[in-house]
Amino acid sequence: MISKALWVPLQAKPGKEADVEAFLESGLELVQNEPGTKTWYAVKLGPASYGIFDTFDNESGRDAHLAGEVAKALMNQAPDLFAEQPQINKVDVLAAK
Repeated sequence: MISKALWVPLQAKPGKEADVEAFLESGLELVQNEPGTKTWYAVKLGPASYGIFDTFDNESGRDAHLAGEVAKALMNQAPDLFAEQPQINKVDVLAAK
C-alpha cells in the first residue's frame, strides 16, 4: 500500500523552461527501472513552475529512489536549470486510490 511520497517543487530559470520540460520528460525512462517507485509525476504548475511527485509503498522504496538516477540527474542539472536548489520534501500519504 502506498504510504510514502516525495514532493519536489521546481522553478525554472528564465529562458530555461523548455529545457526543464525536456529534462522532466526524460526522467520517466529512468524511473521505469525502479520497482519501488509506484507512481512518478512530472507536472507543470505555471509558466516557469514545475514539480515532481512520486509515491512508494515504504521507506526503502523512497530511499532507493533518492539514491537513483533521477535524483542524481536532478542535482547535477539543478545549477543550470533551476532558479533555486530543488527542495526534496518527504511526505506521508494518508489516503490514496
